[in-house]
Amino acid sequence: MSSEPPRIPKVNKKTYHHRLHALQVELVKLQRHLIRSDAKILVLIEGRDTAGKDGVIKRITEHLSPRETRVVALGKPSDRDQSAWYFQRYVPHLPVAQEFVLFNRSWYNRAGVERVMGFASHAQYREFMETVFDFEHMLIRSGIRLVKYYLDITLDEQLKRLEARRTDPLKQWKVSPIDEVAAEHWHDYSVARNEMLARTHHPLSPWTIVRADVKRQARLNLIADLLSRLDYEHKDVDALASDPDIVFGFEPRFITSGLIAS
Repeated sequence: MSSEPPRIPKVNKKTYHHRLHALQVELVKLQRHLIRSDAKILVLIEGRDTAGKDGVIKRITEHLSPRETRVVALGKPSDRDQSAWYFQRYVPHLPVAQEFVLFNRSWYNRAGVERVMGFASHAQYREFMETVFDFEHMLIRSGIRLVKYYLDITLDEQLKRLEARRTDPLKQWKVSPIDEVAAEHWHDYSVARNEMLARTHHPLSPWTIVRADVKRQARLNLIADLLSRLDYEHKDVDALASDPDIVFGFEPRFITSGLIAS
């Protein structure tokens, strides 16, 4: 049975910028350590349209070295991509030593938009779900530190943000044909999301959920959680407190409890 999830408190602009600055200082510390230790970090940011993926990635990368930091946001696959091994188009973008790479959407497109919009066949979807663990675990064994986040929003919030994209001339570049039908397929995306989370959550490559209706809180809590998971020198643990009602490890019961938007 679903219930009302805990309310997400708003945060004023002054407090937000103060906390964000402290977290961005920690991100710079992380990058210095990453470069010195030849580490490889890969962060997947998934979520529905308008969930806030661009915004949180911008705040993570804002003060990092562009030489060792990359954001990957692949477009529509080409005919060549469609004839290749599914994961092949993602491999050239994986991090090497000293690199911090964030994927704004990832291979999980196959379990989300491609499944819902009919861009992938049932056989392709089934093959993906049966092989994604093998792929991710190969990356982990190669020394890549993989972290997976799913930004979760409610239907009401998505409708507000879609309308803002249509009316704000500075946001209209974000509007796509997929956006236009996102709300119409809300239930289908929920079903696809639930199955994706349940079947691809693994102790070696778990999903972390971020309740993202309040953008500032989503950004602060995701960054704090990410930093708390990674080892680096001179870590300010006090700056990395996160709210467990906003960011938390996936559990199947959260789908029916109301903690994940239905």
